[in-house]
Amino acid sequence: MSNHSPAAGRSLLYLVVAGAAWGTAGAAASLLFLASDLGPLALSFWRCAGGLAVLLAVLAVRGSRSRSRFRPRPGPSRVRPSMGSLIVTGLLFTVFQAAYFAAVRDTGLAVGTVVTLGAGPVIIALGARSWMGERLGLGGGLAVVGALAGLAVLVLGSGDGEVRPLGVGWALLSAAGYAGMTLRARWLGQRGAGGDPLVTTAWSVAVGTVCLLPLAAVEGLLPHTADLGRVLWLLVYVATVPTALAYALYFTGAAAVRAATVSVIMLIEPVSAAVIAVLVLGERLTGAVVLGTVLLLTAVGALIAAESRQPVSAAPTPVRRTPQSAAR
Repeated sequence: MSNHSPAAGRSLLYLVVAGAAWGTAGAAASLLFLASDLGPLALSFWRCAGGLAVLLAVLAVRGSRSRSRFRPRPGPSRVRPSMGSLIVTGLLFTVFQAAYFAAVRDTGLAVGTVVTLGAGPVIIALGARSWMGERLGLGGGLAVVGALAGLAVLVLGSGDGEVRPLGVGWALLSAAGYAGMTLRARWLGQRGAGGDPLVTTAWSVAVGTVCLLPLAAVEGLLPHTADLGRVLWLLVYVATVPTALAYALYFTGAAAVRAATVSVIMLIEPVSAAVIAVLVLGERLTGAVVLGTVLLLTAVGALIAAESRQPVSAAPTPVRRTPQSAAR
């Protein structure tokens, strides 16, 4: 009997799709900035608010369908995370998003991206080792180093960036928020307490919507544009694909895959963004883009292969809910 888990393979696929979808958000944002005067904080607010509307609609449809069916067969129940746990995940999500845009504002896109996405896997690898006892091994460590090298070549080699301490600080804060979100999703998943990924995503974007609203209002909430139809279409896309869909897939995959592996696989995001920039936005294909893409994809492929060889772990024992625990 094979010791490989089909669920792990699905989780890896979910993460790859989520990373690719995140990469399209940059292209959509570039088109939005060209078509309107919308700022990055306002765009983040509409991304969260629109994603929340999509997720609430999906949850409502799913709930009505489940009520119309026959009573489901009894089986192991998934432990629901508490409201406090969902809010913490949402706050980490908000820190990740808002601090990244602050880093881009203060130190530029290239440096902000490479520090945020480069520091994330390092923080996650250290946190997973000390908090959950997860080991990457020599091959995994080399894959992480290769991924970071590819990221640096891809981002810094395709643009000039100026390092500013304040912007680097924002980028490190963003990386810490991303790392905390990833480690928390994995930790809850190991205990069978990850909950419904759609519900977790809805709570995350809801917290983001509330936190970003005052900042977006100061920046300018409503876009001024001569092409309102295009702007609305792009906002719907950003809310649906790289937000509602991508984060639901991310929380599903992150619960079942080693945290450090998750962080490296999500580096597909800048690869996806670079490919779209060349094919859709007409940017020039440079040697740095090619080399960085090859290094990143090689590292991601190596970690996916290593993850697929991991033995199937014992399923987490469902926690029996008592009246006291249900009231929390």
